[in-house]
Amino acid sequence: MGKSPSVPAVSAGEATPASDLGIPITPIDLTLIRQIQDAGARKSVEENQTLFAKAGAYRLGVGDVLQITVWDHPELNAALGTQTAPATSRPNDPPQGFVIDSLGNVQFPYVGNVPALGKTVEQMRVELYAQLAKVFIRPQLTVRVASYRSQQVYVDGEVKLPGPQPVNDIQMTLYEAIGRAGGFATTADQSRMILVRDGATYRLDLSQMIAKGVNPAEIVLKGGDLLRVVARDDNGVYVMGEVNRPTTAVPMRSGTLTLSDALSQAGSINTASADAAQIYVIRGKDQNDLKVFHLDGQSPVSMVLANQFELQPRDVVYVDGNGLVRFSRVLQLLLPGINAALTGALIAK
Repeated sequence: MGKSPSVPAVSAGEATPASDLGIPITPIDLTLIRQIQDAGARKSVEENQTLFAKAGAYRLGVGDVLQITVWDHPELNAALGTQTAPATSRPNDPPQGFVIDSLGNVQFPYVGNVPALGKTVEQMRVELYAQLAKVFIRPQLTVRVASYRSQQVYVDGEVKLPGPQPVNDIQMTLYEAIGRAGGFATTADQSRMILVRDGATYRLDLSQMIAKGVNPAEIVLKGGDLLRVVARDDNGVYVMGEVNRPTTAVPMRSGTLTLSDALSQAGSINTASADAAQIYVIRGKDQNDLKVFHLDGQSPVSMVLANQFELQPRDVVYVDGNGLVRFSRVLQLLLPGINAALTGALIAK
């Protein structure tokens, strides 16, 4: 590919070339773009593999309220209690039914404590039938969940209705959680969602999953999960140098932001002062993981490459000036000294 260019000095003072700092400068080409895309997709799938699960039946938990009806035995149905009138009820009052206590048990007449924690509704019905069959002949009963209160998923950030979402008999998938929260806000970054589970943090890229044919509905959330949708403004890219409008470029609604998108938001490069052959992308928080990518904007395929090269949050896009601009800046720094020397010479005469 030839000799790699060094990072240009951003001031007229003497700068240390990137090569002297041990920072490689990588030309942006199709091979690099494919490598970055494949590595990102592979990393995302590997890190989030444990989040994919098949739909399963709801498991009862502490605080859930069961409605247990034994037909032809009104004395047992009376144990459900009297339904509170809507006018006198409070929002946090539990509905009519049997509450699973802190030990995971349900107290039922003629049976006593019945373990319910972690069981499905059908398993609970079979257990109650076995116990009631000792007292009644072939009891007919139905069991349903009157209120789901034991498990919640917390959806926060750039959604229309942030807050806790109860887990119920409808499997709480990633799509289901976002849908219950009212959907994405217009400021949401769909490519960088954060899921916190059991002290571990997972980063979810909805746009990339769809592009790779992975159904986000296969990601199943559990009670206690925290899903945060970050804002696009938090993942901006800094565009500076010889552009018409230096700015912080924000990702699109899909969460993606290419090099051409960033330059477009900055009003494109300044044709009068920019050197289109010297477009750089600086990535990394410190010198240890710093990476510099170079794009020759004068190349016929440069715009194709710029359209495919995806930027990451906090990247810096720098467009260097042409030779005339550099000379003008140096001259501006030298002129005060030259004028002072000329003034001194005139005074001496």
